[in-house]
Amino acid sequence: MDAMEYKGYTGSIEFSAEDGIYFGKIIGIRSLISYEGETTRELLEDFHGVVDDYLTLCEENGIVPETTYNGD
Repeated sequence: MDAMEYKGYTGSIEFSAEDGIYFGKIIGIRSLISYEGETTRELLEDFHGVVDDYLTLCEENGIVPETTYNGD
């Protein structure tokens, strides 16, 4: 599986030939945070955006953000 990283979060990279879009989700946390794009650049930008939005939402609500589980 292909993956990308941003601010300590790892995101999957998948492609739907049927829909013609790239999509993925953040790996290793309980929350379901997904993103998509018609190009790989859009996918990367949306991934960065959802991570930033998640961190902002946690900060605004006084919640400690989940961290990616690494098996330790």
